[in-house]
Amino acid sequence: MTRKPASRRGVVWLGWKLVIAFSVCLCLLALLRIQLQYRSVATLTPPLSVAGNEIALRDYYSGDRPKVAFLFLARRDLPLDFLWDSFFKGVDQANYSVYVHSVPGFVFNEETTRSEYFYNRQLNNSIKVIWGESSMIAAERLLFASALEDHSNQRFVLLSDRCAPLYDFGYIYRYIISSPRSFVDSFLHTKETRYSVNMSSVIPEEKWRKGSQWISVIRSHAEVIVNDGIVFPVFKKFCKRAPPLGSQEAWLFFRQNRRNCIPDEHYVQTLLTMRGLESEMERRTLTYTVWNVSGSKYETQTWHPVTFTFENSGPGQIKEIKKIDHVYYETESRTEWCKADSKPVPCFLFARKFTEGAAMRLVREGLIGSSKNITL
Repeated sequence: MTRKPASRRGVVWLGWKLVIAFSVCLCLLALLRIQLQYRSVATLTPPLSVAGNEIALRDYYSGDRPKVAFLFLARRDLPLDFLWDSFFKGVDQANYSVYVHSVPGFVFNEETTRSEYFYNRQLNNSIKVIWGESSMIAAERLLFASALEDHSNQRFVLLSDRCAPLYDFGYIYRYIISSPRSFVDSFLHTKETRYSVNMSSVIPEEKWRKGSQWISVIRSHAEVIVNDGIVFPVFKKFCKRAPPLGSQEAWLFFRQNRRNCIPDEHYVQTLLTMRGLESEMERRTLTYTVWNVSGSKYETQTWHPVTFTFENSGPGQIKEIKKIDHVYYETESRTEWCKADSKPVPCFLFARKFTEGAAMRLVREGLIGSSKNITL
């Protein structure tokens, strides 16, 4: 009779030992799994070295290798397709995907493009796009929506048909993937009054932003853009460019006290700001553009990007662009020092607008990769 309590205590103690041992084993297995996942992702992409600093990959996407989706917004064909052919040549297609928004019905095949990387990469639900209209951001949303269908796409880069890469694929891939932030040029807009009080019920004026159309975003921000059903309708209704001066339409436009507004320069910036996502952005673009602002503020149709030709696109000019390490925003007295994953980097990975002659020079002089086996 006296041995039973001792026996019972022994059984209880043995049970506690087994529970503790089992818990320790589970912790060790969890730590081992985390370590293995980190190593498997880190080995996919070597660190990006810039000026002695290394940017480690911090995207813990656990599926297939994370892709960068290149989204081209084209008028019709891609005049610099041979340049991008050189850029993509020899690259593992597990690292990237390509999408093109062109005019409805246009198909990229061996007759319409010089690069196989664009074969059948057009959107089948494309729309007619008019510069300065909401159709431009509608087309951008279609590109993001198509790219989001592939869960491997973890970064999304919007490009024009006249954009050119300034570095080879490996450098650009590591630069973009290494950063957990989007690159969205976004600043307060005070010089021109494009904001309309008609928007105020949905868009507070203090959230109104301006910036470059050419953005690079993380997946969660691309989802915000595609799923937006509140801000986009307001832009579609109230953010419209003014008709040409001197026309009857322009007279009516300004008589109604309407604001000249270019949707693609405001939409993404304002949307992400309204969603409280500015802290998840590097507030700058990755695409270098020089603007000709020779017109008055009422003649914005004369403002256009300076074009890179064969003469002004040599190694010296490209080197100067690559040396830029900060951007100054006068309206905010803010200097944006260019970083990726908190490390200093050159500001720009792409530039626009390039003629075919300028693109030819980039390829021939090896400024963006090998020029071998390219048929022009």
